[in-house]
Amino acid sequence: MLLAKVRGTVVSTCKEPSLNGVKFLLVQLLSDSGDPLPDYEVAADVVGAGIGEWVLIARGSGARQHEGYRDRPVDAAVVAIIDTVSLDSGALYNKRDDFS
Repeated sequence: MLLAKVRGTVVSTCKEPSLNGVKFLLVQLLSDSGDPLPDYEVAADVVGAGIGEWVLIARGSGARQHEGYRDRPVDAAVVAIIDTVSLDSGALYNKRDDFS
C-alpha cells in the first residue's frame, strides 16, 4: 500500500459500464517523510475520502478485493482514510492537526 493525499476528483460520463457509480479521486503520492512526490494517480474511492485527506492506496489485484470491485477494471483504490502516521522519530501526520 502507498501513502497519498487526495488532490481532487475525476469525473467521466463516458466509461466502461461496470464503472458506473464509482467515485474517482486524483491522488498525489507521498514520500516516507510525508512530502508530495511528483506522481499522481487516479484511484477508485471505496471509503468516501475527501480532498486534502491522507489515504492508503492499494494497487493491482489488491485494489479489486473490496466487495463490488472484483469484476471491475480498477488498478488503484483508496482503501483507508489515515488518522495518524508515526515514525520512530515521532509523529509524521495527525488528521486532527491538519488544516490543509
